[in-house]
Order: sequence, then C-alpha cells, then structure tokens
Amino acid sequence: MNNKSNLQARDLASVWHPFTQMKINGNAIPIVKGEGIYLFDEAGNKYIDAISSWWVNTHGHANSYIAQKVFEQLNTLEHVIFAGFTHKPAVELAERLLQFLPSQHSKIFYSDNGSTAVEVALKMAFQFWYNQGAEKNIVIAFKNSYHGDTFGAMSVSQRSAYTQPFNKNLFHVEFIDSPVAGKEENTITQIKQLLHNQNVAAFIFEPLVQGAEGMVMYESDILDKLIGLCNEQKILCIADEVMTGFARTGKMFASDYLSNKPDIICMSKGITGGTMALGATSCTEDIYSKFWSDDRLKTFFHGHSYTANPVACAAALASLDLFEKDETCNGVSLIRTEHEKFINEIKHLSNVGNARCRGTIMAFEYITGEEKSYFHSERDDIYEFFLSKNIILRPLGNTIYFMPPYCINKEELHIVYNAISDFLNAGY
Repeated sequence: MNNKSNLQARDLASVWHPFTQMKINGNAIPIVKGEGIYLFDEAGNKYIDAISSWWVNTHGHANSYIAQKVFEQLNTLEHVIFAGFTHKPAVELAERLLQFLPSQHSKIFYSDNGSTAVEVALKMAFQFWYNQGAEKNIVIAFKNSYHGDTFGAMSVSQRSAYTQPFNKNLFHVEFIDSPVAGKEENTITQIKQLLHNQNVAAFIFEPLVQGAEGMVMYESDILDKLIGLCNEQKILCIADEVMTGFARTGKMFASDYLSNKPDIICMSKGITGGTMALGATSCTEDIYSKFWSDDRLKTFFHGHSYTANPVACAAALASLDLFEKDETCNGVSLIRTEHEKFINEIKHLSNVGNARCRGTIMAFEYITGEEKSYFHSERDDIYEFFLSKNIILRPLGNTIYFMPPYCINKEELHIVYNAISDFLNAGY
C-alpha cells in the first residue's frame, strides 16, 4: 500500500471517492491524460469517455483553445474577492450567458457547482417573498428528481437511498408525478391542487430530462402547461439546467423548447466545457428588483470564497467561443441523428425497454424480467463489461445511457453502439 509508484494503491490509502463504497469499489483507475473523447490510464489503455466525465465535458478533453485561454488568464489574474470587486471575465461571461437566456433574465449570480447553483436559486426564491413580507416556504418538485447533494438541493430531490441518512434534516417539499407519457393529466391535477396553497414559493424542475434518476424524459408541451399554471398564481419557476444546459438536449438550453420561460435558471457542468468547476444562477429583473433596496437587510446574503473565479470564467468564455463554431453545432447534430438511428435499431429487442433519446442523450432500460434497483450488483457487471471494451459507460441502475462529448465522430459513435449491441445480443 505504501508503494509510491502505484498510484491506485496510494489513492486507496488516502482518498475518499464520491458515490463509492470504498470497500467494494475502492480501486480507482488512474487516469494520466485526456485527448478529445479519450482518457488514458497509467498502463497506456485508451478509453472512450461515453458519459462526458459525469456530463461535464462538451468539447473533448485537453481542448487546446480552452487551455490557452486558461493559461492566459492564470498569467493575468487567478482570483480576487468578488464582494466589492469585479473583473472582466465575470462581466463578459454574464453578458454572453444572458444573450442565450430568456429575454426577461437580467442578472447572473455565480457559485461553484450544480448543487450550489440550485441552493442559490432556492434561497433567492424564498427571500424574494420574504423581502416583500410574505412567508412562502413550500416548494413543488417532481418525483424522481435529483438536484444535488447539499441540503437544499437534497430537500427538493426524490427521497432515496442517497438522502436517507439526512431525511429528518430536509425541509418539506410537495412532490408531484413526473409528467411522463400517460401521467400528464395526473401531474396537472396535482399541481393545480397545490397551487391553491398560499404558501407555495416555487416550482423546481429538470426540464425535459431528469438525469440521475435514469434519464427520465418528458415533452415540452406539458412543462409549458405546468409553468403557465404557476404563472397564473405568480409562483416562481426554477429550471435546473445543470445537466440539460449547453446543448445536451440539442438546443443551447432545454428551456429553449418552451414558450413559457422559467424565472430562474441553474447552470453548471458544461458551462466551462468540462474544464473547471463553476456554477451560475440567472434570474429575472423582477426578482432582482426585490433585493435592490436602501435596506441592507434585503441583501442576498450568499457567497462562496471562489465566487466568479476569473480562471473558471475564462474557461467558460472559451467554451462559449467554441459553441459559436460550426464544428460544435455539426457535432451535436451528428450525435442526435446517429442516436435516433440506433434507438430505432434496438427498441424492439426483448431486453430493451423505453429506448429514447433527446439531443445528445440516449438511454434505455436493460430488461431481464427481474426488478432492479440502483444498487443491484448487475449495475457493476454492466459497467465492467463496457470497461473491458475500453468504454466508460456508468449505468444508472439498469438504465444504460450514452452522452458523449460533441467532438466524437461517426466511427467512434458506432464503436460504442456496436459494444451496446454486443452486450444486448449476449444476453449478459
């Protein structure tokens, strides 16, 4: 264990990994290099990163353009306190993000990651009402939702094994059915009943795709109706675009599919192209106006030491530059087209359930006739099968999904599709 040349052993001796039972799955694969869609381990093995390194990587690993912009920023300004000070990367990033966001959005609040972007949104919504003398403290959320691992984000997420040790510490949330095909009317009925409660502060949702609960997908028209009902009651709507943002669903934001726009949008993951940690929460001018006051007690008392880190903002600006290139748009289009073709090829197989795709996200349930949970050992078997083919696919229980960086080419896509077909045909 003390062999300093063995990075895996040193890791096991000193590091605690996320979402990992260290006794069972503690032997982490040491990655020493990334290039495009590939990751290389210390033994020289090359893996296709088919899940974009937890959905963050958009333009490929070690992108030279982003790296150059990060290098330039590091040699200019690495960080400065963001209370009472500002800097060019933060201002430029806010201006450019707002160009992609709904027209009524006017301000960007920076944080560190997806969970903190959600925390900011929730606190913003609660204080929006508090600053007006209204005690509204109920949030409506979807069943099967996942919004992060900090306490506010856990509170508005599906109660599960993830949250079980902390359930007594979470605030009360009203959960309604996800509006998947066949349950749309149930969802509408449930939210109408809840909106009669004068204490409802906000409705939070992952637009069109609920990620961590198994890439659950639903249609934009039903979400439009739900937001419309909230608008009638002047209830704030929060779109958690942490995963769906930055072209994952085929458009820059999933909210772009909607006619009724959310009041608050949470962003992270792909915001820097997968280069650095950064979170952002946007809001409307109406929300911001309720904090603009001569009364210091109406200040939004929230912040992080690394709020609006200049290097992270520079990475995000570089990523936005790449989104303006035809290569990125063409890459997203290619992935969507090839996903749809492959889904049509496998959807009739007896061991494939609910084959679906939206934009660059493809998913299906692997069916064996046995009820499976997220913690079923078969999940590890599926993971190991693809790893043996040098493909990183991290199933969500028995949900297999494929969400690659946008620089992947057609041949590389079909390497993964062929591996999935091999898996299904083998009746693994």
